[in-house]
Amino acid sequence: MNDPQTTAPSSLLVFILALGAGIAVACLYYAQPILPLLQTDLQLSAQTIGWVPTLTQIGYAIGIFFLIPLGDRYNRRHLILIKSLFLTVTLLWFSMSSGAENILFFSFMIGILATMAQDIVPSAAILAPVGQHGRFVGTVMTGLLLGILLSRTVSGVISDWLGWRAMYQIAAFSVALVAIGLWRVLPQFKTHVSLSYSALLGSMLKLWQRYPALRHAALAQGLLSIAFSAFWSTLALMLAKQYHLGSTVAGAFGIAGAAGALAAPVAGMLSDHYGSHSVTKIGAVTVLLSFMLMFSMPVLSIHLQLIIIAIAAIGFDLGLQASLVAHQTLVYGLDPEARGRLNGVLFAGVFIGMALGSWLGNIMFVYGGWMFVVTLACISAILSLLIRLYEGCRLAQQKS
Repeated sequence: MNDPQTTAPSSLLVFILALGAGIAVACLYYAQPILPLLQTDLQLSAQTIGWVPTLTQIGYAIGIFFLIPLGDRYNRRHLILIKSLFLTVTLLWFSMSSGAENILFFSFMIGILATMAQDIVPSAAILAPVGQHGRFVGTVMTGLLLGILLSRTVSGVISDWLGWRAMYQIAAFSVALVAIGLWRVLPQFKTHVSLSYSALLGSMLKLWQRYPALRHAALAQGLLSIAFSAFWSTLALMLAKQYHLGSTVAGAFGIAGAAGALAAPVAGMLSDHYGSHSVTKIGAVTVLLSFMLMFSMPVLSIHLQLIIIAIAAIGFDLGLQASLVAHQTLVYGLDPEARGRLNGVLFAGVFIGMALGSWLGNIMFVYGGWMFVVTLACISAILSLLIRLYEGCRLAQQKS
């Protein structure tokens, strides 16, 4: 096998890795701006339709914990290609489904299989030249984050134009195309451990116990993810209820949020030069201030309210993504031979937060309205910032 750690990746390879990560993770979010369409077409209650994004996030968290560690044991190239095949088939089944049980089941399975994105991201760290991990991971994360945010825009427009079933069929086709590209350009990856599957899972617990920095990164990023997911999981429902706006408009807010994805490579370079800890604190503060801005909405006109939502989306997406890349750079440096498992622990925290955000956000919106969702997001951001400040104090004490 070639040793990918000794060879700098080509521009084409980095581009396809970024594209693959973005298209894979986009599958998690296609449903969010079209929940009203799904609810009407399938005749589901508001509580039931709220479980679609929640189960997808739960599936993603479970897939990260139970499947991502396999990347340290088996050739990561093979894992990516197998998942892409099954994800393609699952998206097609989703597009042909009817009834709550089928929709919820395939939502869960899409979440599990979309974890191929989290096999791709550590690949960038493995392939990166020494001292440039932040930049290369940041570049691939730009693709992933653009996939998260632009997926809502694409889904809203296509679903209004061709229907939600066509959207998922197009998604299946895009995953299949990416699989072909990855098959052509990915090198063979050497494995560094020979642990059994049960031992791999057990080692994740040991990594959690061994590295306080990993625990704090997973908790801090997970809390920011609660805020992120609560916003995006309820935005379409809020726009439909309060402003009578459709899926296209809801998806268009993803364009505003996508501007924040430009922070990913910048955050990676800043982490390389100034340290990840400073970037994570700046990211948490940016998320908090962005959500606090929305408390001004009740006293503003409708047009200004929509502008405030767009500005806040840019701000908190920028802060969250900068924090995420910095946390990844920090975590990947703890143990280079366990990057898959470290990534699994970090993103298990992230997507447990995403699932909690979808669930709690739906509850807040149904029973308290949009300002309750904003309050939940602010509390989550404050807790994340407190964890980063505590981590800074801990490191300062170690140095003294």
